Amino acid sequence: MQNKFEFKMLARAINQLGEQLIKSESIALLELLKNAYDADATTCQITLINPELPECGEICIIDDGTGMDFNTLTRAFLEIGTDFKEKLKNEDKTKRTPKFGRLRLGEKGIGRLGIHKLGRHIQVISRCAGSKTESVLDIDWDMIEHSLYVENIPVFAEERTPEQFNDNKTGTLIVIKKLRNIWSRRTLRDCKRMILSLNSPFETSDQFRAEFSVSPKTDESGEDWFKGLLEFEEIEQYKLFAFDITFEDAEITKFHYEFCPWSTMKGVESRTENELNENLTIIKTTKGHDVDLSQHKIGTVRFCGSIFDLESKILSLGVSDKMGLKQYLSENGGIRVFRNSMRVLNYGEPGDDWLELDSRRVNMPGVKVSNNLLLASVFLNSEQSTDLIEKANREGFLENEAYADFKNAILFALTRVEQHRKEDKEKLREKYSPKRVDEPVINSVTRLKNTVERYVKEPKVKKAITKYVTRIQNDYERITDTLIRSAGAGLNLIVVIHQIEKIVKNIIARLKRNDRDDFVLKQMNELASLVEGYSILVRQSDKKSQDISTDVRQGISNVRFRLKAHKIELVAGKGLKEKHFAVYSSNHILNALMNLLDNSIWWLCNQRNKEKTKKISRVYHGISDSSCYCIV
Repeated sequence: MQNKFEFKMLARAINQLGEQLIKSESIALLELLKNAYDADATTCQITLINPELPECGEICIIDDGTGMDFNTLTRAFLEIGTDFKEKLKNEDKTKRTPKFGRLRLGEKGIGRLGIHKLGRHIQVISRCAGSKTESVLDIDWDMIEHSLYVENIPVFAEERTPEQFNDNKTGTLIVIKKLRNIWSRRTLRDCKRMILSLNSPFETSDQFRAEFSVSPKTDESGEDWFKGLLEFEEIEQYKLFAFDITFEDAEITKFHYEFCPWSTMKGVESRTENELNENLTIIKTTKGHDVDLSQHKIGTVRFCGSIFDLESKILSLGVSDKMGLKQYLSENGGIRVFRNSMRVLNYGEPGDDWLELDSRRVNMPGVKVSNNLLLASVFLNSEQSTDLIEKANREGFLENEAYADFKNAILFALTRVEQHRKEDKEKLREKYSPKRVDEPVINSVTRLKNTVERYVKEPKVKKAITKYVTRIQNDYERITDTLIRSAGAGLNLIVVIHQIEKIVKNIIARLKRNDRDDFVLKQMNELASLVEGYSILVRQSDKKSQDISTDVRQGISNVRFRLKAHKIELVAGKGLKEKHFAVYSSNHILNALMNLLDNSIWWLCNQRNKEKTKKISRVYHGISDSSCYCIV
């Protein structure tokens, strides 16, 4: 005998869902702001009354949007997980709002759980265009104690003559009473900051403005709740670097960088860079792999921001409220994400280092930027970026493959900005911190750039040399970023620096003597190949079947400049021109071979070695018993 049963939902589950899906008061309010945005509102005013007295406290959220009729109101608030908005979003005729043509943000039907998280008594009043009445809905969650299941909770709804929205006004008012928590100063300031941050300073807000106020304006001690809470416009004047980048698929289609020193920084000139070349337009990860966003539905991405400098000497040149600037950047710094003018949390919130900027800076403090030095925004189009899927708890995107490539693209663009910034930071350091020790190679490359700009007149040649310089700088930074964190890599790093420094000095001398351009290009090609050869040592290399002769030749190529400098003749043995396949990891073979060759060079150049003719007489390789070998 079979009995028929039905699923039932306990009333207390609503509160549990709200606690788990809606993490904070800020996110709860953001969900309500999204509803106002979808309703074509131009303003949404949030007022918190008596935040320190929960029993008599209130939260009022009112917008001037299109409002809801009686049927829509009761369905939207009484059906948990309703597909009402999802259907609107998926239909071509309704996926955009009727008045402003906005792409709708709501879809999951759980945003109202944020209301229940904030208070125990909810009243919703709404009126739509053409209606002679306004609809009212009352929910008292204190009745949950007398109701076992959700369907047993009494809900009161009615249509009445307009009292709130008279004179043909439309919109929605939500009044939340009997607050669940005491609102602390920190919570209030976090909400205020979040609402201010909804509108990025780098892009207009599509005719939507949100406001947040508290009544009374002061706490029990008489201090203003928002005292000292600065806005972006007040600190924008202190930025030193700015950028605006657009990329799509695997290419950067716009790259604008600006160095904007303050008027007090005498002798330091501003500059702009609008660079697009083949090394910049191909988006690469830190491991050198190409990222092609066209493999996902992400669309066009705009990434722009301002970078600050908090070094004491720099701040003393023009910042009156140093503590205020540092505190603002500490609370607001980072990279925020916007989709159709609406913020995606928690990206850019304090403590949410979604790009691991702070750990990058620990490893390379003079080059990388941390969250507290950067105010930036990423802009997405919701219609194009459907592969970036928001989590149900509204805390960012699901960490799928599209999200990983999206992050890598942002980091690549930021790394390029950091390279330009480093060049301009050196100008500031040379001017105001003359005793600062130069970082090897990077400063040589910077001087090389300046020399090329000054002495090379032919545009095509200048472009070709600049391409090599950019490639060298990118490869070198990738090498050092890995080698510095590697315990046994000190020797290799010293060798790289030593060889690059020598070749760069030679090229600069040749340029100043106006030597033939074809010779300079040849030298640049050799230098680029040298850096590329060393970069193989630090790349991820899988064990696979491959031709060992290729890596042996690469190892020899890596030391050819040192052999020439020390006047050492290399006599290659058998096997270098033959192909021998074995299963091995390229970077491991190269590291071993480089150590062997380095030892040979050291012994040949030792003072006790009196031989005038110095040779490495046999380098050969082969296969024996399914193993590969190389002998020096």
